[in-house]
Amino acid sequence: MKTTKRLIRVGHSPDPDDAFMFHALANNKIDTGDYEFTHELVDIETLNRRAFEGDLELTAISLHAYAYLNEKYVLCPCGASMGDQYGPMVVAQQETDIAGLREKTIAVPGTLTTAYLALRLCLGTDFKHVVVPFDQILDVVEAQQFQGQPIDAGLIIHEGQLTYGDRQLQLIVDLGQWWHEETGLPLPLGANALRRDLGPEAHTEINRLLHASIQYALAHRDEALAYAMRYGRDLDREKADQFVGMYVNDWTLDFGPRGREAVRQLLARGHAAGVIPKLVEPEFVS
Repeated sequence: MKTTKRLIRVGHSPDPDDAFMFHALANNKIDTGDYEFTHELVDIETLNRRAFEGDLELTAISLHAYAYLNEKYVLCPCGASMGDQYGPMVVAQQETDIAGLREKTIAVPGTLTTAYLALRLCLGTDFKHVVVPFDQILDVVEAQQFQGQPIDAGLIIHEGQLTYGDRQLQLIVDLGQWWHEETGLPLPLGANALRRDLGPEAHTEINRLLHASIQYALAHRDEALAYAMRYGRDLDREKADQFVGMYVNDWTLDFGPRGREAVRQLLARGHAAGVIPKLVEPEFVS
């Protein structure tokens, strides 16, 4: 008699690093036992918003968004995206400094992204912003407008961090570098989170399978990279490999003590700055 497997709907970004991480689960490279995984590839801000409804059992979320979702989701200790002295960047056509940015209108990929929170902390104040799909931000910075609204600078995430120079745009601030100078810690950008109502036993097993998928990709790099390249907008193989290496590494296998402290610091500083309404202590699958 065929056993019915428990369906786990997974949401992650259509980007090389997430595709690399989930390759083994998406392409049946490992035995998933009693679980069956289906995958939805959606931009991170949409995943953040969807998480409020809890419709996905396992989802990538921004750690900024987690501050509003901690009663619905618990963090996986693996699957993190950490910027270790690098991260989201603000770019513009004209050079300026951080003080000058406070007067600019900045295209951002979403107000629940960690990139947005980090920029709020860096500037020390709210700022004029326009929400733009992440994969259009370089275009609107070049055009200096989005749907009739003027744009002075853009907050870029994902592969734009490697390609902005091809557009002759100027780097104003690397928020991962800024965060490291402030705290001595990596900047925790995103995580995978499991819906709490799945229960501890499912949490442990699904986290184990996610960890196995990441290990498989790291051990079969060429194979996993070939799959990830499908999602590498404007990236050749060398840059795709570089980008994957930036965000799928030892930090991704486990946050570790420094990574967990970085999450605590991010949430605490976000609360102290008045961006996050309540102080949240991060909780991880044990």
